[in-house]
Order: sequence, then C-alpha cells, then structure tokens
Amino acid sequence: MTEAAATGTLEQALAHARRLLERDPGLAAEQLGEILQVAPDHPSALQLLAAARSRQGDPSAALAILVPLARAWPDSAEVQFDLGQALDHCGRGQEAIAALRRAVALDPNFPQAWRVLADGLTAAGEHEAADAAYVSHVRHAAHDPQLMAAAVALAGNRIPEAEALLRAQLRQAPTDVAAIRMFAELAARLDRNEDALHLLERCLELAPGFREARRNYALVLHRSNRSEQALAEIERLLAADPEDAGSRVLKAAVLCRTGDYAQAIGIYDALLAQHPDNPKLWVSQGHALKTAGHTGRAVAAYRRSLELEPSFGEVWWSLANLKTFRFEAGELAAMRGQLARADLAEDDRLHLEFAIGKALEDTGEYEPSFHHYARGNAIRRAQLNYSADDTSARVRYIREHYTREFFAARAGAGSPAPDPIFVVGLPRAGSTLLEQILSSHSQVEGTMELPEITSITRLLRQQGDAGEAMPYHGALAAQGAEALRALGERYLAHTRIQRKTSAPLFIDKMPNNFMHLGLIQLILPNAKIIDARRHPMACGFSAFKQHFARGQGFSYDLTDIGRYYRDYVALMAHFDDVLPGRIHRVMYERMVEDTEGEVRRLLDYCGLPFEPGCLRFFDNPRPVRTASSEQVRQPIYREGMDHWRHYAAWLEPLASALGPVLASYPDVPEGEQRLDTDRL
Repeated sequence: MTEAAATGTLEQALAHARRLLERDPGLAAEQLGEILQVAPDHPSALQLLAAARSRQGDPSAALAILVPLARAWPDSAEVQFDLGQALDHCGRGQEAIAALRRAVALDPNFPQAWRVLADGLTAAGEHEAADAAYVSHVRHAAHDPQLMAAAVALAGNRIPEAEALLRAQLRQAPTDVAAIRMFAELAARLDRNEDALHLLERCLELAPGFREARRNYALVLHRSNRSEQALAEIERLLAADPEDAGSRVLKAAVLCRTGDYAQAIGIYDALLAQHPDNPKLWVSQGHALKTAGHTGRAVAAYRRSLELEPSFGEVWWSLANLKTFRFEAGELAAMRGQLARADLAEDDRLHLEFAIGKALEDTGEYEPSFHHYARGNAIRRAQLNYSADDTSARVRYIREHYTREFFAARAGAGSPAPDPIFVVGLPRAGSTLLEQILSSHSQVEGTMELPEITSITRLLRQQGDAGEAMPYHGALAAQGAEALRALGERYLAHTRIQRKTSAPLFIDKMPNNFMHLGLIQLILPNAKIIDARRHPMACGFSAFKQHFARGQGFSYDLTDIGRYYRDYVALMAHFDDVLPGRIHRVMYERMVEDTEGEVRRLLDYCGLPFEPGCLRFFDNPRPVRTASSEQVRQPIYREGMDHWRHYAAWLEPLASALGPVLASYPDVPEGEQRLDTDRL
C-alpha cells in the first residue's frame, strides 16, 4: 500500500470514529484503539480517544491522555481546550482556567473556549473576568458553524429549523449566551414574551456586559408594557455609552409609550442632528410630534422622510392619517408613481393604497377611492389569521359563563380603587372624543390606550389549562378574592407611570377592552365603564378605511367588520343584563346633536360636577395618540356622521353582515339582548 493510500485509509478510519463518538463513545474508543495500534501517538486519534473517555464518564482517563498530548503539542488551541474541560471535570478548576486561557490566547476566535473559560471563572467567583469572557464568546460566535446555521435560519424566518438547531446547541452548551439570546429572539417572534424575558434574564445573569442581550431585554420589556423596567435597562446601556444610537432610539420609543413626548422629541432632535439622512428617524419624530399636537412640524418631518425615501408607504399613510391634512396634486401623482413600481415592497404597497384612497376621498372621487381602500385591506387581510368564527365563539363563551350568579358569587372581590375610567367600544366610534371631553375636567387625567388589561389576560392565559377552550377565562374563574384584588392592584401599579398629574381619576380608552368587561368587573369593581357607540355603517366603514398599526384584525374585511360589530352589540347587551346600570353608553350621534346634555349625563355617571371646560375640549393641549388626534382638536361637527353614504353602493357586505343590528340601531334587536338558550 502506498503512503498516500495508507494516509487516506487512516483519515477514513478517524472520520468513522468521529461519527461513532456522537452515538456510541464506547465503540468509538475501540475503533480509536485499533487506529493507535497502527499509528501510535497519532495526535488526532489521541484527542478523539480522550473525548470518548470523557463521554464514557471517565475524565481521569481522558486527562491521562491529554496531559502528555498538550506537552507534545503546546501550540494546539483545541488540545488546550480539551485539557481544560478534562481538568474541570476532575475538579481542578484553577488548572482548567489556566489551560483555557492558553487556548484562547492561541486562538482568540474560539467561541466555545471563551464560553467554557467563562463558566470556570464564574464557578471560581471571578465574575468580572467571567463577564468579559462571555462577551468575548459572543464577539467570536460568528466562528461557530452551529450558531451560524441557526442565525441563517432565524434570518430567513425558518423558525422550526432555527429552534431545533438552538435547542441542540443549548443541550450541548447550556451557558452559550449567544445561543440563549438567539433563542430569546425566536421566542419574541412567536409572541412568547415571557419566555423571551426569562431567557434574556438568564443571559444577563451569566454575562452582564452582553450589551446586545440587554438591549433585547429592554425591547421585550417595552413590548410587554413594562416601561419602567425597560427604561432602567436602557439607562444602564446609556451609562456605559451615552452616544449609543440604538439605545437612544429605543428610549425615545418607550418615552412615547409613557406619554413623555417632550423628552422623546428632544432625543429625536439630537439623533437627527447626527443622522439627518435617516428616513426612519424622521418618521419616528413625525409620529411623536403629531401626537404632541405639533402638526406643522410633523408634516415637515414626514415630508423630509419622503425626500430621502419616496417609496416609504408608511410615511404617505402617516400624512393621510392626520385626517385634516390634504395632499397636493403633485403628491398624489408621486404616490401613484410609486404604486406603479413593480419592485415595490408589499408593506409600502398596502400603505400607499390606503393613502391614495384618502387623497381621492378628499377630492370627492369616491369610487376609485373605495377601490384603493379595498386593495389595501385585501393585502392586509391576507397577512392576518383573523377568524370571525373564533370571535363569535369567544363572545358566546363569555355570555354563557359570565352570569349574574357568577358575579354575585364574587361580590366584594378586587381592588376597591375608583381611579380608572374605561372607555370601550369599537375603534372609530368616538372614544377619543369622549376621552378628550373627560380629560378636560380638572379631576380626570387622559392617558391613552393602555395595554395593561391585555397583559393581565396573557398572564391568566399562561396560568390556565392549555387544554381548555378558553384558558384565560378558566383561570380567571379560579381566582380567589385576594388574587383578584392583587390583579387590580397590579393594574394600578403598572399604569401609574402613565399618570403625570394629581388628578384622582384617569382614563384607559383601549376600545377592545369590551371583550374583558368580566375581568374589569372582578378586579376593579368601582371603576367606571363607558361604551362609545356609533352608527354601524359609519363606524364600520370608518374602520375599513383606517389602517391600524396592530390589534384590529377584524377591520380589513367588510363582512368581518359587520360580524364583529354584531358580536360587540350582543356582548354589551349581555353585560347590561347581568350587570344592570354598570355601563354608561354614549351614542356618537346624540353627542353631536346635544353635546352639553350628553356631557352632563356623562359627568353625572362618573360622579363629577359639570365644568364648562369639558365643552371646550378642543382647547385641551394634551397629547392624543389615536387616528382622531387632529379631529378632537376641533369643535364637534355633524358633517362626518353620514359621510359613509358616499360609499353606500359598495358597502352591501357590511350591511348584510350587520343584519338586524343595522335595522334596529340605536336599539338592540330582541334576539341579541339575551342568549338564545335553544341553540346551546
């Protein structure tokens, strides 16, 4: 046999031994023993044999092989790495650290050697050095093929593949902070925010200096509506690097969530002075300016963003969404030009469809306007998994289970605080107007659409039996009086950051909370609940032509809207029946026709004396975050009430889905007032 052939045979045998090592280390050891009889002192065979002994649970045998091998090959980072692991398994921690330090000195691009060194330093109590080693592990993780394969899968949104790779990596290396951070990112993409937070907390426990993990942690806290905690993490990042643009952008976003718009705008101003050609920064500044009532500056910011990126559909829609803004002819032509592009991204296309629909509506071109709205809605509807049947089933479940007896059995539970005023209903039904009126009273503070009730439902869903049809409701029903009180106190604590004044009452106008009135009643029985209702055709079409940032999946199809409105009416009728007098209803049309009378009735329900400032709500300078922000800064006008009739020719699916609810408005059809027990 030639020397080349012998070498080839030896390499094949070693490759076979490596494969055996993964599934049968004992058999691998036998194979390697045979190889070493033919090629004594072969370094690769000795290294593999040491690995086989370790996997057989015999680190002393592995060490007996590796100590002389390391003396023979002192410049091999891999041998030093294996020696360090074997020493550690034999309880010789300081010697292990020394070997691992030699490994990373020989090859600084050895991510797993940095990780194992960090583990050893942690065990030795050298936390600062361990933190630095973990950070080096992250810095060199690009050299780990397993991690890179997971990163590529994650970037391509191949979630199952990425999850399998990361699970395998973490089984092998539970302290791989780079893998833990990637797994947290995967969990966040799947809306498993609690899992993401726990993973990132573990990551930062191991590596406090892992800046990207801390920024991810702050971001997930922000998305989980834990603004105070998010700001604390961001301040830690900025203390180390005050010029960190990513952390400053995130801080501005969190401040907008907490209603601190002046600070947020100041951050955006400073960032734009440094990065004037960043279109996304301009649009973020525009959003903050718009909410704070600086409409002129907002328009200028949006237009600057479009100068930099003319196809930026979100910005065109942001201009349209000002409601009082009117596009110039040249701007309409520019939008049409962008929409005609074959290479336009889908997200830009759907925003442009809505924006052009609004531009044509303003010029009275209702038919082409409707068709643009319809195309924008069709794009968005195809992106969502909304099911009208699921909504109907959820409403039916609530009506079956939240009975008078259910509430009577839990009377006296919950927090007694009267602070919140919940304004519920469908979007575009006038809830922002009611908030603006109420917040013009000296004893009431307007906040915004607060997500805390939704956060509590997620918490309950996690506590519930996953096998149940409605785990959140099952978990809520199982709560005792003290637990319900604690949930009410949690709501008050988590929303306190939104309260900027000493007013005793505050408004939470998340419209979708009508689905959670049972929860509100149990945890905050003294809170006020106001139902904002508007003519179903006016409300429905207004929702159809509005592209919501998130959370209104029903609003992109006329039939879905009609069914949703009908379910809403049925559910509110149910709560009127089981909690008589608990909810105060305001019909938008009556508010327009008799503003003072409706305002007085509203204040009476809230236990508040009449104040003339409530009739001049349009003078209130408070930030307004919703699509109605510009409209509520003007006096009430009735022209908008019947505007939907311009589109009546194309709204038959909405009217048909509404059925008797449309014919009976403002009354409730007899069939919707009580649950039809014959169909149970």
